[in-house]
Amino acid sequence: MTSHRKILIVSYSGQGHVIPSLRFAKRLLNMGVDVTYSTSLSVVRRLEKETTPHGLTFAPFSDGHDSGKQPNTTLQQFVADFATNGASAVAEIISSATAAGQPFDHLVYTTVIPWAARVANAHGIKPTVLWCQSTTIMDIYYYYFNDYQSLISSNNSDPTFPINLPGLPPLTIADLPSFLLQSCPKEHAFLVPVMKEHVDVLKLSSRILVNSFGELEFESIRAIEKLEYLPIGPLVPSEVVESMNKTSGKDFFEKSEDGYIHWLNTKPTSSVVYVSFGTIATFSMDQMEEIAIRLVESRRPFLWAIGDSGIAERLSKIEELKKQGMIVDWCSQAEVLSHQAIGCFLTHCGWNSTVEALVSGIPMAVFPQWSDQETNGKMVEDVWRTGIRVRRREGDGILEGMEIQRCVEIVMGDEEMKKNAEKWRNLAREALNNGGSSTINLQAFLDDM
Repeated sequence: MTSHRKILIVSYSGQGHVIPSLRFAKRLLNMGVDVTYSTSLSVVRRLEKETTPHGLTFAPFSDGHDSGKQPNTTLQQFVADFATNGASAVAEIISSATAAGQPFDHLVYTTVIPWAARVANAHGIKPTVLWCQSTTIMDIYYYYFNDYQSLISSNNSDPTFPINLPGLPPLTIADLPSFLLQSCPKEHAFLVPVMKEHVDVLKLSSRILVNSFGELEFESIRAIEKLEYLPIGPLVPSEVVESMNKTSGKDFFEKSEDGYIHWLNTKPTSSVVYVSFGTIATFSMDQMEEIAIRLVESRRPFLWAIGDSGIAERLSKIEELKKQGMIVDWCSQAEVLSHQAIGCFLTHCGWNSTVEALVSGIPMAVFPQWSDQETNGKMVEDVWRTGIRVRRREGDGILEGMEIQRCVEIVMGDEEMKKNAEKWRNLAREALNNGGSSTINLQAFLDDM
């Protein structure tokens, strides 16, 4: 029985953490679990009421940045402030619930905030991490901090040096998470001890909820005996899952009032290139214009979600772009990727974007930037075979427009890639069905509480 379970979810404020943790919260609510969701006040203020799971209780706290991260605040300071304020706030949330006679049975925390596990343990509550990256990435960090740091560090200057980790696909130095590389910017170096802390706190609970599904990362899930993975993904909107069970998603999408959906409805099946590089990556205006020119020259319709209203407005005024494509500063990505008109996804290969593309059966042209994205790109290209990595220009790493055009043409015309994408889409759907592996794993997690 799960009807009287009470779970506290604590999420870091980044979009890549909030989105999957809210979707996880909705899954729990649908299974009769009482869920309290805690993150920064600035995030809760921005949440759209219509997309917030019904019945979810919020316990926001001030992280010292109530208007969001400011340009003059370093990422290290922002993460530190979130930890300092969050730890005391979460401790108070737990204590207040206990004093009111409504204690939490469990605490689930996301990536980047391993301190939440220690807060939970100090208050007699068992913690479990909701890992917002791939199982493969967690395995790599575990190996790095257990016996492989010397091998990786001593060969860091050679991007082609082979790294063979037990149970994982053959990798090179260049395929590893950016935080472990010599080329990692100094301002990101503080994240290495954060990831080490993630590995260390697994001693409190070695069970890991992961936004993946068993068939996708079969070997990675079994690579390390000391870690017990429970793949409960893909964590996508329930509406998208419902649309996958139809022969066409057209009826579902026609309910939307958004202009980009109406625009997509006018395009032939699998004809549109969807472009989005996430919410963190930044490009120069020259780089953006170069991408735009090559998209026009591809002679294919495209939908480009830029994330910067100023740049989106400027590019939207270019007549050639307006004729061939549509540029928006925001769209519902999971909804767009599930639309029948999309034939290719040009992406930074963040984990949420990767999972959403896989569950929608969309092949990818990937341009990784940092963190786990290069590893994700490796898996997309060489393991799952649903896409191709865009090559950077030697020397400065710039994304050249001709390379974009080359990769888009390959992805849009490769029938084998399309078949593989469809295969993973079907396996993802099966994992989420009643009796599917992800559904069974989530129920097992609740039963063991």
